[in-house]
Amino acid sequence: MIYDGQAITVKLLDDGIAQLDFNLQGESVNKFNRATLQELKEATESLNGNGDVKGVVVTSSKDVFIVGADITEFTEMFALPEEELVEGTVATNAIFSAFEDLPVPTAVAINGIALGGGFEMCLAADYRVMSTKAKVGLPEVKLGIFPGFGGTVRLSRLVGCDNAVEWICGGTENRPDAALKIGAVDAVVEPEKLFEAAIDVVKRSIAGELDYKAKRQEKLEGIKLPMMEQMMAFNSAIGFVAGKAGPNYPAPVTAIKTIQKHAGKKRDDAIRIEAKGFAKMAKTSVAQNLVGLFLNDQALKKTAKDFEAKAGKVEQAAVLGAGIMGGGIAYQSALKGTPIIMKDINQAGIDLGLNEAKKLLTKRVDRKKMDAGKMGDVLNAIKPTLSYGDFESVDVVVEAVVENIKVKHAVLAEAEKQVKPGTVLTSNTSTISITKLAEALERPEDFCGMHFFNPVHMMPLVEVIRGEKSSEETIATTVKYAKQMGKTPVVVNDCPGFLVNRVLFPYFGGFAGLLRDGADFQKVDKVMEKFGWPMGPAYLMDVVGIDTGVHAEGVMAEGFPERMSRDFKSAMDVMFENERYGQKNGVGFYKYETDKRGKPKKVVDQAAYELIAPVSAESKDFDAEEIIARCMIPMCLEVVRCLEDKIVETPADADMGLIFGVGFPPFRGGAIRYIEEMGLQNFVDLCDKYADLGALYAPTENLRKMAAEGKTFY
Repeated sequence: MIYDGQAITVKLLDDGIAQLDFNLQGESVNKFNRATLQELKEATESLNGNGDVKGVVVTSSKDVFIVGADITEFTEMFALPEEELVEGTVATNAIFSAFEDLPVPTAVAINGIALGGGFEMCLAADYRVMSTKAKVGLPEVKLGIFPGFGGTVRLSRLVGCDNAVEWICGGTENRPDAALKIGAVDAVVEPEKLFEAAIDVVKRSIAGELDYKAKRQEKLEGIKLPMMEQMMAFNSAIGFVAGKAGPNYPAPVTAIKTIQKHAGKKRDDAIRIEAKGFAKMAKTSVAQNLVGLFLNDQALKKTAKDFEAKAGKVEQAAVLGAGIMGGGIAYQSALKGTPIIMKDINQAGIDLGLNEAKKLLTKRVDRKKMDAGKMGDVLNAIKPTLSYGDFESVDVVVEAVVENIKVKHAVLAEAEKQVKPGTVLTSNTSTISITKLAEALERPEDFCGMHFFNPVHMMPLVEVIRGEKSSEETIATTVKYAKQMGKTPVVVNDCPGFLVNRVLFPYFGGFAGLLRDGADFQKVDKVMEKFGWPMGPAYLMDVVGIDTGVHAEGVMAEGFPERMSRDFKSAMDVMFENERYGQKNGVGFYKYETDKRGKPKKVVDQAAYELIAPVSAESKDFDAEEIIARCMIPMCLEVVRCLEDKIVETPADADMGLIFGVGFPPFRGGAIRYIEEMGLQNFVDLCDKYADLGALYAPTENLRKMAAEGKTFY
């Protein structure tokens, strides 16, 4: 044994070839934490001084190669002063460069995922041999940064500027054929042949058949591209990527500018330029928020895992009420491997549900994400029925009938009689109290809420709602089923609107007040989209459905009358009265026409302005800051109240619920992160500035106290 550590071992094989193996003890994956980096430094030093070593093969004893850097260390690292961060990054890079400079040929056997720092390790070797089961890539832009372990330098030298820009700015995970095509890897083989193929490359290099020194030299020099061509390539890339990434995500464009700066430099100078660009991005609020989101997501997954340990089995599901929503739930369940019975009271509903599933599956086949055989398998896993015949074998039932408490009471009570005790009954309700719905049941402990968002196949969030009598196993089993469906479950306690709708309607309330006071809804939409929302409030209301919105608003006003009831007639009320329900019937705040691809496209409709004129003050030009404040304060305060009322357990749960449930701008990190970035006292002062607008803008006493004492939520 040449080196024996907790993450890395090095042993000498036959013919003078050393095997450097990554196997981080106590972890399910390999990652570059501080300890692993230190061991790589020591392992490289032990190889460098060993005269018996003629070549090195790098392997992994885990199913993955290396997933990347340890993101849990980023928060502390990014808090360092910028210059310190640059020097620390340069020092880390020296470890990879020392490996690259070993006086013998090196090859990596990429057996599984090699992302971020994991792929940068591969780039430091002379040769990369990849399994057909592996994926490689540099996804750092998804965290608001770009590669900092030499990735922008080595990849651009190996595959050219265009390919490097595409991989780095897209943050994609790439399959073996794509990696081989551009030269990011040198060979692709079946998993069982991987190790011997990597050994073979090193042996051929030792024998002089392969010129590893020439191959290495490419990475040590500048990019071989005439200056004029370089300028054209980089400038067109910057324009294209800036348009795609938008102003709120600076990392992709900064990555291109960094590659352009170091294009003509030798490796070590280029790495210092990369380190400076990396540190600049790491210090942005975008990077800090996106890293925070990643850590929140990990915390959410850990919570779900803890629940799964207490869950019952979910081998057969059922959905009550077909239609678009039921069809979407059935599709998602069957697609992810849980067979489902889809029951309705009439054939028309069944047909609608099956057509929804078929439409979604056909799209997957058209996009080559699935073949016709697999489509058939998924459709066969959806069993349509008009009776309760097979319900004795069901483990979880999702009720998805109309949003009416009497109808839901009747359907749930009827279903309970058809299933065995212990079968979990859930309701896909967006507003009705789970505790009230449970009043119709003999076994309320087996019942909880399971709120999907529309469209089911696209929206990642599922709210799992705990009623007063829901048992822990019921919640755990529902969380497990949501996970099986590929969804992110957030467990919330029962209240009107639960988490997402409870915090969304104050946002709509702020918007309604702006229109009452003379704001132009188109301008409000533009400002909030620039703020980072995928769509502004008027457009969002049209997409949700104004009839749905009016119903939900009524429930919220009843539940929280002091804040959410209105003493004025709103633009939304006018739209509803005039049967302008939004996208679903072609007219709302906007008019909807079908584009070339058959999708609804919004266009301005003067009639909307004429209709709302009687409920709006004289037209007033609000500035962007006031529009943002009047929409965001009510939402953020309601999130604070949800935490205080223990509707959600943690700030992470609240923020992830907003990101996944309503499209809160990810680069802002969520409502609580948004408050914290502003500073609690500054936020309270902003609320007080708008105090005359009423209870929606009034901070809680606890928030005032936290602000005064300098406390934070995270």
